[in-house]
Amino acid sequence: MIKRFYILALLFVFTQSSFGQKISTYQDSIETYFNEIKVETNKHQQIWSVDLYGPMLLVNPNTRQLFANFPDTAGILKQVGKIYSGFLPNEINIANTSINWNGRNWAMIILPLSENKQDRLSLLAHELFHVSQPLLGFKLLSTENNHLDQKDGRIYLRLELEALKKAIQTNSSIEQKTYLTDALNFRKFRHSLYPGSDTTENLLELNEGIAEYTGFVIGGRDKKQSIEHFVQSINSFMVNPTFVRSFAYQTIPVYGYLLANAKGNWNKEISAKTNLTDYFIKAFDISKPNDLKKATDLILNQYNGKLIIAEETAREEKTKKLIAEYKSKFITQPHFELVFEHMSVSFDPRNIMPIDEEGSVYPNIRVSDKWGVLTVKNGALMSPNWDKISVTVPIKFDNKIISGDDWTLEISDGYSVIKNENTGNYSLIKK
Repeated sequence: MIKRFYILALLFVFTQSSFGQKISTYQDSIETYFNEIKVETNKHQQIWSVDLYGPMLLVNPNTRQLFANFPDTAGILKQVGKIYSGFLPNEINIANTSINWNGRNWAMIILPLSENKQDRLSLLAHELFHVSQPLLGFKLLSTENNHLDQKDGRIYLRLELEALKKAIQTNSSIEQKTYLTDALNFRKFRHSLYPGSDTTENLLELNEGIAEYTGFVIGGRDKKQSIEHFVQSINSFMVNPTFVRSFAYQTIPVYGYLLANAKGNWNKEISAKTNLTDYFIKAFDISKPNDLKKATDLILNQYNGKLIIAEETAREEKTKKLIAEYKSKFITQPHFELVFEHMSVSFDPRNIMPIDEEGSVYPNIRVSDKWGVLTVKNGALMSPNWDKISVTVPIKFDNKIISGDDWTLEISDGYSVIKNENTGNYSLIKK
């Protein structure tokens, strides 16, 4: 069973500090952004039979200044021309996400937005979909796919994506079906290697993959732009440190785009119970081979298989050393353990490092809870059940600011840090 937990955000992004000095000059552009997405969501109502346009918060991560297209019910946002502005409270994490705040469900997006119109429309529409997602029957679930940090998991995902790149670029329907067949066979073989992975991958694809596909459609790219976008996006994804939470942004938009050419609004046929892999196999009329391993072994070199295997073998050796270092840092050596009470969290899904059954290390993460706000820039170990997080031991205590190895804790009133003299570990207690 996959435990449900509250995650405020799934993407933590860094931007140039100079943006904060120029934000006031962007108000006209921000109004334009709101108008652009309003027009495009209205134009593409057929995708879900609803207009996804709704409340949005565009947030400057350096100053926490925000701009909105609707007022809030608490009066924090003040009208400036045709938009609203204010500052986001410190306890709320900044991320590309959906959030319930001050009487509304908002799509929150980090500034600055892309200068490319299709890219910014896609991002805004992706987050607006998340706001409407529960009403459309899709539960807001989040799950990790740690098998995609294993050598074979990575190999067969990369092979699947290489086949999808070829499927996108060919003009031959016969070739396209061949590439799709190979892609889905790589996928099914990957699932056979890791029992249960078909379920965990499907949950993330239903959550983030469908949102990304929705954003792609509303982005309004033509055929040439679409091909260039998918190829560039997959190539960029391939160099991410990890795939465990970000693969769905690549897979479903490509399958969906190719299927839409023949089946229109296929997405209206799916629900939260749909197995997307099986759905695409049936929709593309793909025949499954009797021996998946034999079938994939015969074709993998057509998709850079030799190079991919060599790269992943080398990566595995480096990863083993890094995992050993993390285990020592956050488990064996004294550390600081913070137990969650009512947390929200934002992080970068592109660089997570699973640590066997111990959980996953998040290089950059921000956690807010009743006990305060924890900001980490050099790694923290999240427990597998998402009930606690561990960082290195505290080094400096300065009133309400506690800090360690590239982490800081702004501690709330009523809490203090204690040290277990037997283990050397630190923890939080209520005064």
